[in-house]
Amino acid sequence: MSSTDSRRSIATVCLSGTLEDKLTAAARAGFDGVEIFENDLVASPWSAKEVGEHCAELGLSIDLYQPFRDFEAVSPPVLARNLRRAELKFDVMEQLGTATMLVCSTVSPDAVDDDDLAAEQLHLLAEHAAARGLRIAYEALAWGRFVNTYEHSWRIVRRAAHPALGLCLDSFHILSRGSDPAAISTIPGEKLFFLQLADAPRLQMDVLQWSRHHRLFPGQGSFDLTAFTGHVLAAGYRGPLSLEVFNDVFRQADPAPAAVDAMRSLLALQENLGVADLPPAPALAGHTFVELAVDDVSAPRVADALRGLGFAETGRHRSKPVRLWQQGDARILLNTDGSGPTGSASVGAVAVESADPVASARRAQRLRAPILPRDHRADEADLSAIAAPDGTSVFFCRTGAETGDSWLGDFTLSDAPGPGAGVTGIGYLGLTQPFDHFDEATLFYRAVLGLEPEPVTEFAAPFGLVRSRTVTDPSGRVRIALESALLRRGEWAPSVREPQRIALTSDDALASARRMRELGAPLLEIPGNYYDDLDARLAPDPELLTALRRQSVLYDRDEHGELLHFFTLVLGGRVFFEVVQRIGGYAGDGAANSPIRMAAHRGQRAAREGEASTED
Repeated sequence: MSSTDSRRSIATVCLSGTLEDKLTAAARAGFDGVEIFENDLVASPWSAKEVGEHCAELGLSIDLYQPFRDFEAVSPPVLARNLRRAELKFDVMEQLGTATMLVCSTVSPDAVDDDDLAAEQLHLLAEHAAARGLRIAYEALAWGRFVNTYEHSWRIVRRAAHPALGLCLDSFHILSRGSDPAAISTIPGEKLFFLQLADAPRLQMDVLQWSRHHRLFPGQGSFDLTAFTGHVLAAGYRGPLSLEVFNDVFRQADPAPAAVDAMRSLLALQENLGVADLPPAPALAGHTFVELAVDDVSAPRVADALRGLGFAETGRHRSKPVRLWQQGDARILLNTDGSGPTGSASVGAVAVESADPVASARRAQRLRAPILPRDHRADEADLSAIAAPDGTSVFFCRTGAETGDSWLGDFTLSDAPGPGAGVTGIGYLGLTQPFDHFDEATLFYRAVLGLEPEPVTEFAAPFGLVRSRTVTDPSGRVRIALESALLRRGEWAPSVREPQRIALTSDDALASARRMRELGAPLLEIPGNYYDDLDARLAPDPELLTALRRQSVLYDRDEHGELLHFFTLVLGGRVFFEVVQRIGGYAGDGAANSPIRMAAHRGQRAAREGEASTED
């Protein structure tokens, strides 16, 4: 695939807003072209000629006009009406300045199951198109009445035998039916007129509803689009890589960031195909620090909690109101230079240890991640920072003093020993995402940081269904659990709407829990019913069960190993800490225990609120 073939296009149906909004967003995101969806054009106050001129001003080609429906395998009177309709659409295409029209396989009750007739009528349509310098790209809809696989559509196109008739291949229509795309590589490249790409989660539902509501950008779902696109390129396809995604969230979201997300997905796909000139993602070696945004009210409370968890204040920033707390390799920064609600605490920034922070930032910028400007003195580290979709700052750091540019040099450090409670480091972060950003966040961390997503899990929480997906580096040292409530309506909802979790690691969770209780840590109490059920479900050793119950430590296991973990109360209205011990090869996050933790958090908050009202 040569550089001139690496054009990227997007269907206007992918984005929200008017046609003018969509075109502007596509151009600003860096797309080379667009597919004009007929409904967008019909609703636009601009004429087709004006749309074409505006696209040219924006630097956008119009690569496809779509869709033209229910054409083939019909009676002569219906065919005559369809040809008239086609000629009028050809007029529109000429004004737009585009040469290819998408024709979907029919779903019409007027059609008959006759491949010879379909081929004959598509040949006639192609003849009309060719007379005006246009082409027809025939697409098999996954729910087509008679033609619903690419193999069938190719038989008809081959039988029609017209140079102006070729195929449009749509990854969703092919992969949703479980078709093997390998045979695509045997189709002559000159007959592949257009390629449309969409990812999707694996769902058991009507394929039409699946397509209309649940498509995703590449890298956000479960389809192997790298292999699929590889087969298309191997056949000799030389057109643009174009996105056609129907998604209820995307069609209500701001089109500007949605278009950036779409572009990022194509760049990442091209990287997987070996045709994108992107800096490789540098290796990551773990979580460097987590910065909490606090104020004068919440800072002392969080500091007391950290002290109870065994942390010590080990440094103060030389020019900013930031204090460093550390235990083992776990570092928490408290930054009082925030603007949140009084008494609040939230994760404002996360930092990962990068083998090459500059290269990490360069890759992020190429993948359209917003680079955050930072004020710093000449003698302070110039940390590279980007913004995640939810607004969290992501820093790329090197900590070792031997590098000469360690961020720790910005702090006045002390050797004050902390009480210690067995914490060894930061294991992972749990960041709740706004529902509209869940898939975008998955792609962001996958493409920009090089993290790989694990399968999506869902669990019934006290306040509705929660979706969770963890992204991690190959070594498992950088791990972020993304969560989102699937639906939340009305006033009855938890007071912590988007909680954030910092998971600390320990080699002995029970010993850490005992020590933290001695130090006065605000630990979450788990009800006895949980341990009765645990005994019935997993039957842990009786001595272990007794210790778990006494320390309010939760437990899980799978075929690879075991997990022991416990939690603090919620601090500053949103943040809480978790302490985790993994035994053997257990690699999950204890999702089965999440509803227990959520209910316990709710109950203890309600109890504290009741005590406060009584005191008042």
